[in-house]
Amino acid sequence: MTTELCFLDATELAAGIRRREFSSLEVTQAHIAQIERVNPAVNAVVTFLPEQALERAQAADDALARGEEVGPLHGLPMLHKDTTDTAGIRTTYGSPIHRGNVPEQSQLIIERLHEAGAIPMGKTNVPEFGAGSQSFNPVFGATGNPYDPTTTCGGSSGGQAVALACGMTPIADGSDMGGSLRNPANFCNVVGFRVSPGRVPVWPSLTGWSGLSVQGPMGRTVADVAFLLSVIAGPDPRSPIALSEAGSTFARPLARDFDGVRIAYSADLGGAFPVDPRVTAAIEGQLPAFQQLGCEVADFSGAGAARQGSEGPAFPEFSDADEIFKTMRAWSFHLSHGPLLAEHRHQMKDTMVWNIEQGALLSGVDLGRAEEKRTALYHAMRLFMDAYEFLLLPVNQVPPFSVDVPYPTSIESGDGVVEMETYIDWMKSCYYITVTGHPAISVPCGFTPEGLPVGVQIVGRHRDDFGVLQLAHAFEQATRVGERRPAMVSG
Repeated sequence: MTTELCFLDATELAAGIRRREFSSLEVTQAHIAQIERVNPAVNAVVTFLPEQALERAQAADDALARGEEVGPLHGLPMLHKDTTDTAGIRTTYGSPIHRGNVPEQSQLIIERLHEAGAIPMGKTNVPEFGAGSQSFNPVFGATGNPYDPTTTCGGSSGGQAVALACGMTPIADGSDMGGSLRNPANFCNVVGFRVSPGRVPVWPSLTGWSGLSVQGPMGRTVADVAFLLSVIAGPDPRSPIALSEAGSTFARPLARDFDGVRIAYSADLGGAFPVDPRVTAAIEGQLPAFQQLGCEVADFSGAGAARQGSEGPAFPEFSDADEIFKTMRAWSFHLSHGPLLAEHRHQMKDTMVWNIEQGALLSGVDLGRAEEKRTALYHAMRLFMDAYEFLLLPVNQVPPFSVDVPYPTSIESGDGVVEMETYIDWMKSCYYITVTGHPAISVPCGFTPEGLPVGVQIVGRHRDDFGVLQLAHAFEQATRVGERRPAMVSG
């Protein structure tokens, strides 16, 4: 029963605790035992607070016994991402500079989770400062993929994805700039949702008007992701771009009829980047599932994008997306981490130093050009998605690679080997979508011949987060790929 509790849906756990079918203490004990049993093999949990969690679980049970009103996450244990400030709990950002950092104030997303009744059990591993989609750092080392610990789990919410896949947490918070919710979910056979900017207000933030980075939910099922989003979404005056729609929007049933819904598929956003054929094979093997749901699927891969575009709306041109993202990312890195560089350069990885220094070289003209091009790309997407309600594409351009490799330096696609220019170029399939501002989710889709997970990325219309969840839920129910557990927890 202990292990069974660890793999119940978060919605079932939360409801069962409220109905007192099992106690918060039992659920928390089960997850603590699972962490102690599994974490040594994957190194996902880097700060562990079992005693504190048990005390809070007992208090949660006592509150229910007194008949007090409780929040939707009441008594549910959780792990938090180590780049997200959590008051009173060590938060290192994966950096030796902040090895002993204990914040006095939580970020807004953490405040909402705890106010809703969630019980913190600790923090999970990330890349240094969340930079790069491979979760390793000099403080805690690397986190292994639960389906093969010799390969990477992705990042930057890598520890969270592993904890979900291994039953160490029922639900998880995360953040996403260039794919940090989508990438690790894809590598670990769970669900990660990059919501629309402002859907989950971010505070404190140096860049309150920027929507490049968002915070959002992860879970083992789409329904759990929607459940968590119903708690963390909703307006807050401290975020100037916060959307006014209440979080309760996402508590509605996800069922929907998709008969006749038009969907675009592109393996490479019209030839914008190379993709490992093992990734496209897994996704294209599941495209019939969308057709069986009633969807009409049009293929805009490679040269097919131009052919399809001649028969309807033009497929968006993504040639400027790389410049847009790298300019805005470098600006953000210099603003956030530039002050640390002079004093702590020797304690920062080379890719971080490079990114910060790239930001220092930017001019107002560079930023203005990036903003202009980003606006043009948004409108191209808007017009295209007037005709196609959803866009499907790979989450990652490669399957999970060796945990000892910081990042892929090349991709072998059907057209040969393509060298990567920077440490993030293998993530274009995620960060090209980031700059459009559209909501995008990674949902389990299949496995490579080596048995490593592959997700599909579902992109929705501007601010149609609920629609994305609906299609992801329907696909999940049709395929059941996410139900395949890692051997280390199912064997």
